[in-house]
Amino acid sequence: MAEGPSTTLDDCLKLLRGERDEQKLAGLLLVTKFFQSDDHAMVLKAYEAVGSRFLDRLLMTGVGKRPLKGKGEDQAAYLRLSVTVLAALCRIPQIASSVDMISKIPLVLEALSDLLDQEICEEIYELLSLIASASEDGFTKLYESGVVKVLASNICILPDGSKSMEMAIQLVQQILGKVPAEQLLTQNKVEISKLLPTIAKQFAVLHTSLKFDALHVLGTILSFKDAQDVKHSFSRSSQREVWPVYVLTGILDILQNRVVCAEKLRALSLADAMMSIFGEAWLLDYNHQHHDLKRFSVDKCLLLVLETTRVEVAVHLNELAFLKYESGSSSSAEPIHTKQANLALLFSLLEKIIKLICHSSENQGSRVEEKTLLRMIEGLNETTGLVFDFLQDAWDHGERKGDDLLAAVRIIGRYLAEAPSACQDRMRELLGYILSVEGGEEPSPLSTIQFMLPMLCQWTMDIDGCNALASFGGHQRVAEFLARTITHDRRKQDTGEDDGIVLLGCDTLMNILLNREKIRHHVDASHFALLLRPLVLWAECEADRSMMMMASSICSLVFDLTSEEALLDDGHIDSSLIQRLSLLFSSSLQVKVDDVNNLQDLGEIVSSGYRRWSDRFPKLKGLVEDISTGRASV
Repeated sequence: MAEGPSTTLDDCLKLLRGERDEQKLAGLLLVTKFFQSDDHAMVLKAYEAVGSRFLDRLLMTGVGKRPLKGKGEDQAAYLRLSVTVLAALCRIPQIASSVDMISKIPLVLEALSDLLDQEICEEIYELLSLIASASEDGFTKLYESGVVKVLASNICILPDGSKSMEMAIQLVQQILGKVPAEQLLTQNKVEISKLLPTIAKQFAVLHTSLKFDALHVLGTILSFKDAQDVKHSFSRSSQREVWPVYVLTGILDILQNRVVCAEKLRALSLADAMMSIFGEAWLLDYNHQHHDLKRFSVDKCLLLVLETTRVEVAVHLNELAFLKYESGSSSSAEPIHTKQANLALLFSLLEKIIKLICHSSENQGSRVEEKTLLRMIEGLNETTGLVFDFLQDAWDHGERKGDDLLAAVRIIGRYLAEAPSACQDRMRELLGYILSVEGGEEPSPLSTIQFMLPMLCQWTMDIDGCNALASFGGHQRVAEFLARTITHDRRKQDTGEDDGIVLLGCDTLMNILLNREKIRHHVDASHFALLLRPLVLWAECEADRSMMMMASSICSLVFDLTSEEALLDDGHIDSSLIQRLSLLFSSSLQVKVDDVNNLQDLGEIVSSGYRRWSDRFPKLKGLVEDISTGRASV
């Protein structure tokens, strides 16, 4: 009995080795009856017997590159047989990685480009995936042969949730795992934007494992941060009004169901990316008109995203604090870095939600109910308290440096800039520590001060805020930040990028200087002297006279605290700077209040200050008078 099948197999192999194509076709139809596809030895025998040249002819006939011999022959049947045989053979990595198989990729892609037969599509996607997985050469050939372009044209005609759709999305995943994101997106900008609507729809309407495959693909593509022109093409997609809604629907499905933490984080990361592309209002653009989507109210959508983010922030803050301060030397750096990266993502999303709440609160026609906004604000207050706890823990352990601490400072600064009355006691307690926090690669806490300036500007409008900042010399840190920022900007020949931050810093210091007599702590001219030269430089480079008036106002307030002789003796000014200051004050004193809108107060500060301190600055006064009378050239 054992010899029968062996003899029959030998006959099949003889047919496969036959000279005529009819013999080889008959051998292919018979040989599968006698071995399984995982029998590598027999599959290799069959491959060697049939030969690559015949497989080439069979594929070319199926694609239409060779004429059919008989009338009524079905080209699709040849294609189906060809890709079925090739896919079966390529389950053996040794065959899939061969030069012969790799060389067939362009022809297989050509067959796929306009193919409607779903069964053949499945076989082709499996074949391409097997060849690409077997060797680097196979993947390179697949990518360079234009697989992304073919996918973009084919995937849109595949049925939702079909096996062919699943395999197509998995092939996209495979490509994303091999090709650097920047290269893939910049080389295939149009094609990727065509893929997005179909993949987004699968993410929205399916409830199988394919939903998570789609999530991974969308997250990888849309979270790429450096290709702004690519993102612009996403927002101009032909289905611009549809696919962002699909993405939001899929995210809400993930967030409201019990899924593992990693998938929820991916969904939140995708939400952050979508808000970066389409703006924060994307969360409000939920369209209920699509019959194949679940219905979520705008309020439920906002609350679901915010509450999930808040829960994840609380968990990550707690776990990160434990890893850093309580687990001892047993904790490795990798989980800490992972938690820090996740926390940065969550804070980024929170920051966008804060911005969205602010805009919704300011707009009378907002689609968000007032009670929803109040509930969201209560939640943000609670989360801000947890962030303060995290910073308190770091302070207690003597830690001041770290990107996670800097991210925590940033989210606090962002929220309190919009809600300065929130958490005031905690802020007063930790303000000195917060302004000392440095990022992992920073030599000084400049970023911290930048993040906190919008809040500090509002805080110092009140004498309590001035006292809180001056109590530990915080105003000196702001002055140092301004000096470095202005000097750095001008060195880069960037005269406008950070003017908003500079103005916030100037307003903060003006609040301190104007309230200096009420502040309980000593405020001295030396605290601001390093800022004189940068302010003159800033005013000289700005065409806007409001900048000139701001610079001269701060210089005037500083001069109220000292004398020309003291500044010269301490090396804070020299003859060259006096000359430039004289030009600044001469120009400022000649500005008519009515000439510049909303500058009356600054004009008064300059003129009244000049009358008070000019006698203590004889050289500067003499130069200003010479300029005003025409005895000196301006």
